[in-house]
Amino acid sequence: MIRMLCQTTVDCGLQIADCGFFFVRSPRKNRAKRAKYITVAPFQSAIRNPQSAIEIMFNLLNHYTARRESILKSIRELVERETKTREEPQLNEIAGFVAGQLREIGAQVELIPQLGYGAHLRARFNFDHDPAERCVLVVGHLDTVWPVGTLDRLPFRITPEGHAHGPGIFDMKSGVAIAVESLRTIVSQRMATKRPVTLLLTCDEEIGSKTSRLLVEGEAKNAATALVLEPPITGGVVKTGRKGVGTFTVRALGRAAHAGLDPGKGVNAIVELANQTLRLAALNDYERGITVSVGLIEGGSALNVVPAEASAKVDVRFWTLDDGERVVGAIRGLRPATPGARLEVTGGINRPPMPRSEENVALYKHARTLAAELGFDLKDEVVGGGSDGNFIAALGVPTLDGLGVDGAGAHAEHEHIIIDDIPRRAALLTRLMQTA
Repeated sequence: MIRMLCQTTVDCGLQIADCGFFFVRSPRKNRAKRAKYITVAPFQSAIRNPQSAIEIMFNLLNHYTARRESILKSIRELVERETKTREEPQLNEIAGFVAGQLREIGAQVELIPQLGYGAHLRARFNFDHDPAERCVLVVGHLDTVWPVGTLDRLPFRITPEGHAHGPGIFDMKSGVAIAVESLRTIVSQRMATKRPVTLLLTCDEEIGSKTSRLLVEGEAKNAATALVLEPPITGGVVKTGRKGVGTFTVRALGRAAHAGLDPGKGVNAIVELANQTLRLAALNDYERGITVSVGLIEGGSALNVVPAEASAKVDVRFWTLDDGERVVGAIRGLRPATPGARLEVTGGINRPPMPRSEENVALYKHARTLAAELGFDLKDEVVGGGSDGNFIAALGVPTLDGLGVDGAGAHAEHEHIIIDDIPRRAALLTRLMQTA
């Protein structure tokens, strides 16, 4: 048995024999006994002169810097596959494309088709661990908000400022690309991991994970920790907490009548909905972080007809499940304000809150230590938007979100990433896959 002392500054939880940078590989017949035969792979120091944690991270950084253009090419290949949610052929194609890349590096890949949506992709890497062992779950999505054809107007392009633009590049084609690249590096360089790794890429996150929620929650039940590839807050800030999200449709039903001849015989559904809009607005409590936003309204059939129907789409955000349930009760308890009118309310909570829990903070602190060895301070915040991380964290799994490439403009025409951040973010993600 060879015994060594690690000189890194990070308590990553790995034994020396399991460390990707001091990788002991015995002949197969003696593997269980950790015999004295060794091989040292790239990134790994000779045993007589172990690297510091900073040297390890900068070797990874140099590796990804050398591969930056190749990674950028991979990002472009994903961006130029337009994949708006519910575009089934396009989402099937991109899932197959990424699946091929993952199979090439030894993943056990499964495509899970969803009629009318596309395919979810699940890739497992056991890395010599027991497949039943709890894993590091890496989660992302392949769908975007951009209609097919947007590339004709907003093509992939690189600016003199060092930005790469394109629909879906920030949210979140670049995150998918660095995840595949990180796994490729771990495999090709024979870097050991603390746990198995599962990569899950869904096809419907942008519309609330309608077909993927049960899949995400099922994988989370076997996860020790979760890394979410959503874009960071501009500046590279990761997310340790997210608000819960609810969506509702409030439908007012009145009675049609001629607006000029018999207005008194009608019941104006738009007037009723206007009253309910004010009641909904009164539910806002900004100090508690509760927001209730009436975002879309439609109603009426013609200018000279008292409208018989009107409806509103309502977005609800909250920090705690108790607050969310209280607001849900208030919305479902709405009663008509106009004589003769009726109300129909549908919807509910579709993402539970992701609290900034002690477990999430501990995972963030580990990531911050790794980032410091790359020479930058990794900051965190809590945000109002939801992601699949909400589902995972609600099951008690330590979750760190916002691990994609830095940039700005999610869902906006100026959407872009910062090219120079690609190596740094890939290095951080690789080490988190190894040690989380």
